[in-house]
Amino acid sequence: MADHLAAPTPQEEHRRLAAFAGEWSGDETVFASRWAEAGPATAKVTARVALGGFCLVQDTVQTRDGRESFATHGVFTWDRESRLYKLFWHDSLGYNPPAPASGGWKDNTLTLVRGSLRGNARHVYTIIDDTTYTLNIQFSPDSEGWADVLTGTYRRIG
Repeated sequence: MADHLAAPTPQEEHRRLAAFAGEWSGDETVFASRWAEAGPATAKVTARVALGGFCLVQDTVQTRDGRESFATHGVFTWDRESRLYKLFWHDSLGYNPPAPASGGWKDNTLTLVRGSLRGNARHVYTIIDDTTYTLNIQFSPDSEGWADVLTGTYRRIG
């Protein structure tokens, strides 16, 4: 038994994701795109640290005109091998991404980019303080010119 490998433990990079854990309420702006009409929305975000501290699991439900208009399920983690953050994203549009989004932190901003045959999505999360963060989701067919798809400001409610 003395030669067995010790189980890995979460690193500081994993723990940094806990800044997004909790219950959040957001005001969003949806921009006209192939997926949605432009207009305001609200969102409820529930996120928790999971799997022994290695992941942050986040569920979001967006509401427009009094009804659910969009929902997401994201799993964030730190990949020790590539030294990049990863976001495994699923949403109510029903597309399955071929690979997770990848990226990293610069100061208080976490930027993650993923590509598919439809184009590229960029998720930019900025922590304002302990009670507020922003999200900007952008789309680009070629990773050169980015267009806003959604912006939101989320405030901790629990």
